[in-house]
Amino acid sequence: MTFEQAEEYMNALRNKESNLIRIQKEDFLIFRHELMKQPDFKHFRGIARHGGHVDYEYMETPRS
Repeated sequence: MTFEQAEEYMNALRNKESNLIRIQKEDFLIFRHELMKQPDFKHFRGIARHGGHVDYEYMETPRS
């Protein structure tokens, strides 16, 4: 995964083009690095799954 692909995934969630994206274990650090730069990063919720991948979704209200 590239930083540009991570940005595309985040935009797809923001724009409701996707309800959920799955980030594989080997791509997690790149995605997380880009996610932390976003002004609305608290709207993203990551759910850790078995095998090391993470499912992300975008919430209308930010997490605390």
